[in-house]
Formats: sequence, structure tokens, C-alpha cells
Amino acid sequence: MCCPRPEQQQTRTGSVKDGWKLMKADIGFGGQSRAIYAENPLESRGRLFPEPESPTRTPFQRDRDRIIHSSAFRRLKHKTQVFVYHEGDHFRTRLTHTIEVSQIARSLARALRLDEDLAECLALSHDLGHTPFGHEGEDVMHECMAPFGGFDHNAQSLRVVTHLEQRYAEFDGLNLAWETLEGLVKHNGPLIDASGAPLGKFKDSQLPFAIRDYARKQDLLLHTWPGAEAQAAAIADDIAYDAHDLDDGLRAGLFAIEDMRDVPFLADILAEVDGKYPGLEESRRIHEIVRRSITRMVEDVIREAVRNLNDVAPKSVQEIRMAGRCLVGFSADMTAAEKEVKRFLFARVYRHEDVLAVRKLVARVVRDLFTRFLAEPDLMPKPWNSGLGNLGETEIARLVCDYIAGMTDRYAIEEHRRLFDDTPDLG
Repeated sequence: MCCPRPEQQQTRTGSVKDGWKLMKADIGFGGQSRAIYAENPLESRGRLFPEPESPTRTPFQRDRDRIIHSSAFRRLKHKTQVFVYHEGDHFRTRLTHTIEVSQIARSLARALRLDEDLAECLALSHDLGHTPFGHEGEDVMHECMAPFGGFDHNAQSLRVVTHLEQRYAEFDGLNLAWETLEGLVKHNGPLIDASGAPLGKFKDSQLPFAIRDYARKQDLLLHTWPGAEAQAAAIADDIAYDAHDLDDGLRAGLFAIEDMRDVPFLADILAEVDGKYPGLEESRRIHEIVRRSITRMVEDVIREAVRNLNDVAPKSVQEIRMAGRCLVGFSADMTAAEKEVKRFLFARVYRHEDVLAVRKLVARVVRDLFTRFLAEPDLMPKPWNSGLGNLGETEIARLVCDYIAGMTDRYAIEEHRRLFDDTPDLG
């Protein structure tokens, strides 16, 4: 990412110039040393199962490579982002979304002089636990698993990398470094308070089984904020979601470019594009809007993070964890603007009648599969149907959940056709 010199800056929403002055000495372009508050791979807390260190790669580089070579990562190419696979080859899948998050996370990490490899690890792994059919699949799985502790895709991502990937001779999972697991499980913030009580969306219930189960093996400091690399990956996810769902929604014809004038943040960008390139063909116009949205959001995060870091002045990554708040995120103005973008996307994309019609069909697929496999778990293929005689209902439910959550959209449809005569026609 290339940042203009401070003297070249134009104010967009308030005084940006001061922010860039702050950044002048602090922003990284890849040549500077790692910041004192960044994760240092040479000081990693290690792996659950000790392994000899690589002579050619840092622990975080090894983690990145293990994630990319995992089967769960490959399956993301056939998992829904917003549009189910049959709807077109040019829409985002869970894999392309993940790659785009990774790019933004690395840009943020470089600018803030964090460990880029760790930020990339967290971006690449953050959606490994997603079910087929996107958030609709997750919602149905949570509903089905409600009697057995519920379902959460972040917790399932942890389960994937610590248990379900079975590739190595000496351990289950990928045996990732402590810092990678910590960032993966709590990149959105602390999961419990100092007394151990669940926070956020788990406040009135309990932490997901996968997190509770792993916490017995390794302490991931669930009561603290994660390091700055994880915070960068989390906000990169939001940026990628917003910009690329706008792109896909426009290209799918769910709304028109002119509809974006209802959102001040988007209206400003649209006016900028049309003013500079009057009469630009629609496909290029869309791309200009999307890329400028990403740029504004990324630059805002960097400016705000630099301000926060200068304010807190952390001398170690532990001081990042104990800061008591997120340090790498949007400014107050951009937070408000981004919420407006999300409201627009919910109204015009996620709740569009065409999208809802497909969501209703795929919800039935996931629900049917879970109900059938729970009642008849031996219908699952090997090795999923092995050793069932010693398992209770909750253990079987979790096994069924693992099996379905790992499916691609395509495979879920095929399994439904194998077991049912009324598989929905998705078009």
C-alpha cells in the first residue's frame, strides 16, 4: 500500500492532515524493523506438541503454510460467501473472500510494523469453520445444535485447526503456534471477563464447546484482547465484507449504483468517481467505487491505529493485550459510516427477495441432513460412522455437526440427493 506524502493530503472528513503527520515517522512500508509491540516469532510461546524449529521459516510462516495446505482451506473454494456456487463464476466464494481479507490484513500489518505473517495466518484461517451456504448454513447449524451447546463458526475454526485436520503422524490438527490460536479464537475481542464469565454474544449462555474443550489443554488468555495482528485481521474482514458485497450485489443486479446515494459514505465516493471520470462505463465505475471504499477504510484504520498506539504507547505485545480496548480499528466517524454501509447491504443484498429465496432452500438442505444423520449416524460415510457404539447423543451430534460443517455447498447438495427424493433445485 502506498501512502501519499502528508503535504499531498486532501481533507475528506475532518482534519486528516494531523493524522498523516502522526504517521510520517511510524508507518511502515516493509523496510523498517518490527514494532516493539508486534508479535515476535522468535519469542513464540510454542506449540501444544513441541516440534523442532524450522531452519528456514519462522513459526508464523510455518503456520501460514500449514493453513494453506490444509483440506479445510481448499474446501473454501466451494463454500458460499453470499451467492451460492451455481449463481455465477465471478461472485466471491469463501476462499476468494479469505484471500482478499489476507491482502488487507497484510497491508495493515505492514503499515503498523506488525508481524505480517501472523496477520496473514489469522486472515487465512478465520473462516475455516464456516458451514456450507454461508451464514444461512451457520444459523441453521446453530439452531440444530442448540440442545447440544450451539454452533459458532469461529469456535469451529479452532476445532478444525486443533482436531479435525488429521494429516500429521504425531498429532491431530495443524499444531499451530500459540499466538496463531490465540488470535484465531478471540480476534474480535475478549471472550470472558476476569472472573471467567462469558462476554459478548456468549454473555447469557456459555462459550462454545470447541473453545471450552481446547481451553483445558492450553490457556489462550481468553480474558484479554488479542495482539495487534489479530485486531488487524478482524477489521480487514469487515473491510473486505463491505466492499466486496457491494461489488457482488451490484453485479448481481440486486440494486443500482444510484441507490448508493442514500448512504453518505458511498455517495461521496460516487461523486468523486463521477466527477473525475464522467461517462465511465459501468463495470469500471463499479470497480472505482469498490477500490476507493477499501482505500478510505484502510487509511482510516491506519490513522486511527497510529493515534491509539501513540496514546497507549505499548512497550510489548502484552501491553496491547491489557490495553482494555481495541487499538486497530475504525475511527468513530468511520465506525458510523461503516454501520450505514452494513444497513444498506442488509436491506439491499442480504435481505433481497432473491437471496432470501435461495437461503430458504439451502436452510432446508442443512436441516434435513442434520436431522437424518443424528437419527441414523451410520449413514455417514467412513470414517465418520466408525466407533459410534460408544458415543452418547451429544457426542454423536457434535460428530454430525463436524461432518456437515466441513461440507462444500456442492457436496451438501449431493448428500441430500443421496438421502432424499426432494432435493431443492437451486437453479
